[in-house]
This record gives sequence, C-alpha cells and structure tokens, in this order.
Amino acid sequence: MDLGLKGRRALVMGASAGLGFAIASELVREGARVAICSRSEERIRAAAANMGAALGVAADLSVLGATRTVVEQVTEALGGVDILVINTGGPPKGSILEISDAQWQEGFQSLWMGAVEGIRAATPAMKERRWGRIILVTSASAREPMPGLTISSGLRAGLMGLTKIVSSELAEHGVTLNAVLPSFYATERLKALGINEERITSQIPARRLGRPEELGALVAFLASEQAAYITGQSIAADGGWTRGF
Repeated sequence: MDLGLKGRRALVMGASAGLGFAIASELVREGARVAICSRSEERIRAAAANMGAALGVAADLSVLGATRTVVEQVTEALGGVDILVINTGGPPKGSILEISDAQWQEGFQSLWMGAVEGIRAATPAMKERRWGRIILVTSASAREPMPGLTISSGLRAGLMGLTKIVSSELAEHGVTLNAVLPSFYATERLKALGINEERITSQIPARRLGRPEELGALVAFLASEQAAYITGQSIAADGGWTRGF
C-alpha cells in the first residue's frame, strides 16, 4: 500500500533509539523527509546516518521551550513540518512518596508541556496548508496504570483528554491528532525498568513483547493519506494487555 508519504516532511522526537527510532525509520522507508531529535548530539547524528534521516537535532525536551524551538529549527531546515510525532523518554520509577517535586516538574514539562508546545508550534502552518498529522506516543499506562510508573501513569492519562479536545479543533482544517499507547516492547527502556520478560509476557494475550517496527507501522499509517478520517483516537498497541476499554 502506498501511504502517500513521499516527500512529506516529518519530525520525530526521542528518536535516537527504541520506539522513536523505529517510527522514524518507517517514515524514511515510506519516502518522507525525516528530522529526528534526542538529548545526545552524538547519538542523534549516528541514528540519523543509520536510518537515512534528513536531519538530526540535539535537544533536551524537559527544558521549557525546547520542543517549540526544535519544531522551529526543523521547519526552517525542511521548509515545514507536515507530520509531527511527539515522543519523549519515560520518567523515573517511584511511588508517590518517593518522587521529588523536581521529578514531577521535569515529568510535567517533558510529557505534558512538551506535547502542548509541539502542537502549538506546528499547527498554524498545518492549518494554513489544510494538511497535517500529529501523533502522540504515550503509553498503555494511561489506561492501565503500571505499578511504580506513577509520573507516567498520572500525566499520560491526561494526554488522552488533550488528544480528544484538540483534535476537534483541528479536524475541519485537514489536520488529525491521534495518540498511540504502546505497552511492553523489546527496547532498552524495558530493561532499564527491570521488568521480567517472562513474567510480563505471561500477562499479555499475545504471549510476547511488541516489536518496535510494529508500532512504527501503526504511526506511519496514522500519518498517511488513508488515515485522514481517523482523529481524536487513543489507540492501544499492546498485544491485548489493556482490558476493559
């Protein structure tokens, strides 16, 4: 299937590794001109060269205004942003009594305000062109809170409401906004959290971890011409792990 992405200009955040890397790589394969960003300049340049991205930008998205600045930089370099994929690294584990105020603030800026900044920076030009795709990469913890992931579970749930309300403002302008909710994928993040693979896969109906390229394919479809009538949705990509929704 031709997704109609050839020549489209895309920005994928948090793309030096893991799910972001898989998403950006899929967009490159579909013929999009892709810019990627992450904190480490060395890693983002290597990732860009590896996947054939047009541009790699180093930025710390936990800093106020950083997401907006990245969108502006990429807009200038590529001549615009047609597809915006907002993906940020997961915040640290901890219970409500273990998490510091500083960690809450950093998580809020990265997960919440980063999304708001990116949407506000990209949508005016998308509305003017009457074409745009915005995809938020959140987590299945937004629907099914994960023990210990207090910041992630709390803040990402709000992004589903943001997706719904903002998508309704943009739909008549040809701009879609959707969220994808991955659960347990074979990435370094899973190892960093110390999650036992055998134990967790026994709880997943598919009986395996997700493959990053599977999420990449979903995001590429949501960015496509064919997905123009899909907006305001929070789509779980979790092998059936989320129940009751």
